[in-house]
Amino acid sequence: MAGRRCLEVTLALTLTILAVSAVSAGFFIWLEKKPVEPGRIRLLPTTTLLFACIIVAVVMLVHLVTLMGGHTGR
Repeated sequence: MAGRRCLEVTLALTLTILAVSAVSAGFFIWLEKKPVEPGRIRLLPTTTLLFACIIVAVVMLVHLVTLMGGHTGR
């Protein structure tokens, strides 16, 4: 596989992804708490996207711990 470059997830990238997922989760929580207008259909599956944002945030937190020298496995 010559010529393929591997993406190195640095501390800055980890913190950026963590911040974006946290802000997105906050936005989806705010969107879910808004009252539903009768007759309008929400085209955004907020519960699914909120769940995905939380999973990404947890994975980035674990990655952050491993970058700081912690052990999460054996």
